[in-house]
Amino acid sequence: MRASAKYIWIIIVILFIGGFLLAQTSGLLGRAPVTSTTAVATVNGEDILATTWYQTTQNLEQEETQRSNQSISLDQRQRLMDQAYDQLVSDALLRQEYRRRGITVTDDEILQAARFSPPPQLMQAPDLQTDGQFDPAKYQRFLQSPLAKQQGLLYQLEQYYRTEIPKEKLFDQVVTDVYVSDEQSWRRFQDLHDSAQVTFVGFEPDRIQDSAVRVSDDEIRAYYDTHKKLFERPGMAKVSILIIPRAVTSADSAAVRAHALALRARILGGEKFEDVAKAESADSSTGVNGGALGKGVKGRFVPTFEAAAYALKPGEISQPVLTPFGYHLIRLDERKGDTLTLHHILLRIQQSDSAATRTDRRADSLARIAASSDQPGKFDQAARELHIPILRSPVVEGNALTINGQFIPSVGPWAFQGTRPGETSELFDAEDGYYLARLDSLTPGGLQSIDQVKGDIRAYLTRQKKLDALIPQARNFAKVAAASSLESAAKLMNLQPITTKYFTRVTGVQDLVQAPEAVGAAYTLPLHTVSEPIRGTGMVVVERVDNRIPANRTAFESQKETLRQQALNQLRRQKINEFLTNLKAVAKIDDRRKQVEASARTSVAQ
Repeated sequence: MRASAKYIWIIIVILFIGGFLLAQTSGLLGRAPVTSTTAVATVNGEDILATTWYQTTQNLEQEETQRSNQSISLDQRQRLMDQAYDQLVSDALLRQEYRRRGITVTDDEILQAARFSPPPQLMQAPDLQTDGQFDPAKYQRFLQSPLAKQQGLLYQLEQYYRTEIPKEKLFDQVVTDVYVSDEQSWRRFQDLHDSAQVTFVGFEPDRIQDSAVRVSDDEIRAYYDTHKKLFERPGMAKVSILIIPRAVTSADSAAVRAHALALRARILGGEKFEDVAKAESADSSTGVNGGALGKGVKGRFVPTFEAAAYALKPGEISQPVLTPFGYHLIRLDERKGDTLTLHHILLRIQQSDSAATRTDRRADSLARIAASSDQPGKFDQAARELHIPILRSPVVEGNALTINGQFIPSVGPWAFQGTRPGETSELFDAEDGYYLARLDSLTPGGLQSIDQVKGDIRAYLTRQKKLDALIPQARNFAKVAAASSLESAAKLMNLQPITTKYFTRVTGVQDLVQAPEAVGAAYTLPLHTVSEPIRGTGMVVVERVDNRIPANRTAFESQKETLRQQALNQLRRQKINEFLTNLKAVAKIDDRRKQVEASARTSVAQ
């Protein structure tokens, strides 16, 4: 069972990592104003320490690094910091709710869960399975083994269930009143399978001249005051970028393919596929398991990989297979219908050593001239001397930066981490190349002033007033159409009727995307009757229901129990999500992340 230890440490959440070391090296301890007691947030009066936030982030970073076998970019680090913050806030809210409801967990409950209800991740560990299924006997033997004690598995399971059991009890209380009757199941089935087809005429705001409506400053002020959340904007920046790509040549590809052939020859010569995969595979998630991909059906893999895998016979090893990820050696272990059990070895296509050396030297020159500089001209000097074209792009805070479809790592977060206009970044080292950025301008995010958004508000209110002004026109049209036909009235008034394809209440139809209210009306109006005007979000509609096809009751009855259980599970999830959302919405949360990060940067700079 020695190999099982790998899964335990990879799968179970790392509980104690070097957060103290991270805090020290990040300037979080012993350097005012951020200290070991500084709170990054306060949740209903309960502090979340900055050191806990950084430690949780580091845990997530280590898990991500183990999974991908790659270093973390600033974009990824920012995402993980946000994830860690959200996790800590949620944990605090849940702890408070447990106390309020008197929810506790006993040692015996933890013991029973650990013995007989292993976490889902452990149930998927290959060494705890027999014939692809979780084996309780293997799990029991592993629990009692000296290795489990050495690795602290029981302690980790205790921490896991001390968190999960109260959560399960809380969620059981939340969903205790969720019930789905047969009639409710039938209505849900109807929403999915009733279909309708309508013919309609749409009256769009452009029919009304701007001069025909007036929006006052008082109306704009009133809308701004009651919708301020709508006018909170992320920060905006403009950056210049220099890129030195790690260009891969056909010779590099040929060298990797030759290496794959050499590995294949070693395996055919007697070496174990699993041992070669552990030593050579670039797929860190499967390499540790000897390249095991488990069972998969069609559609699980990229097309070229899948085509090669399905062409193999059990036990056969493929020739090198090229995919967007690199070259693969594939072994088919078993085929049952469309389900394959596979192992693979991945070799990524990378620059040759000589080409990589040239790229690295050029990157060193770029860093020496302009990296981490507060002199904007150094950036332009580097571009001239190294003959690198300057790329320019806007950046939105919190969004990934892409230029001409190419993802630019780390630059987006860097621009909003206390950087001043004119400064250049450190040299960012990514898998596909080196990146250097200069911040050209910065507009902080936050609530926009009424002067900044007055034009947008005026345009929105003007559009709404135009929709209101269209109602009399649409009502007049509906009267004429009811007395003749919708088509005749449209021809008389030089309007264009549109007949939709069939749609359900759930799917709607693209033609009515500006008036979703008309979708619902299609199931309440009498057939072949012209409606009154229906005011949508973007147009006013007069419609006629041409056809309706009801859901098949017999089909419903044949799968009623399955549908009811699906609906019950969905409603339970929905109620839990609504509960958690509301728990956060009514909480008093003081988010001090920006202040903490700014203080940490100041401490490091001193």
